[in-house]
Amino acid sequence: MLNILILGGTQEAAKLATKAANLPHIKVKVSLAGRTSQAATSKYLRIGGFGGIAGLIEYLQAERIDLIIDATHAFAATISHHAAIAAENLQLPRLMLIRSEWELVEGDKWIEVENIESAAKILPDLAKRVFLTIGRQELTAFSQLENIWFLMRMIEKPASDIVLPQGLLLLKKGPFNKDSEKRLLEDYEIDTVVSKNSGGSATYAKIIAARELGIKVVMVKRPMLPQGESVEDVESALEWIQEF
Repeated sequence: MLNILILGGTQEAAKLATKAANLPHIKVKVSLAGRTSQAATSKYLRIGGFGGIAGLIEYLQAERIDLIIDATHAFAATISHHAAIAAENLQLPRLMLIRSEWELVEGDKWIEVENIESAAKILPDLAKRVFLTIGRQELTAFSQLENIWFLMRMIEKPASDIVLPQGLLLLKKGPFNKDSEKRLLEDYEIDTVVSKNSGGSATYAKIIAARELGIKVVMVKRPMLPQGESVEDVESALEWIQEF
């Protein structure tokens, strides 16, 4: 029996877990940080952090994990670095399942920034009405911008202690299509989009819509991830598993 730990939080992680669990001689554990209530209950799911690198190493040893697949969000850099260190410490094979980044194409009006704080800092000189699509954890960074109205879209409502910028909260889950995104941007008279470079197809329609409407996009670059073997799709990850 091969014990696999999938560090999850993405659609790809969920799909991989389901398919890997159906392989012979494979036992799957999926770990989620616990920041979402959307996670489906399953027999191979654990919720919550590990308590740093030491806690992760202890868990890997206790569960006799043979392989680690890091299928976390591209912006969940801390757990990715912890997984890399823990895997090296225990000499465990590790694979990263990472969506390919969105790339600048002709017609895009991107302003690339290093982090959320940088995005908030430059907005006063750029925008009056902003479509903010960065999730719900980092909204407070924009709460002090008094002369900007924000349309904030996310899957779930933010925690009650998060200070929101002025504007409208929109709770919706992708995938979205280009036409509906264009209508959204036009209806709310958006002049600037703020987005993380998450990659994938589920939310790329907003980038296409902004391009076609000539709207600026403040694009937050991905943080530096650890080096290591990586793939971009579930099928490639399954092939990697079956090599062992």
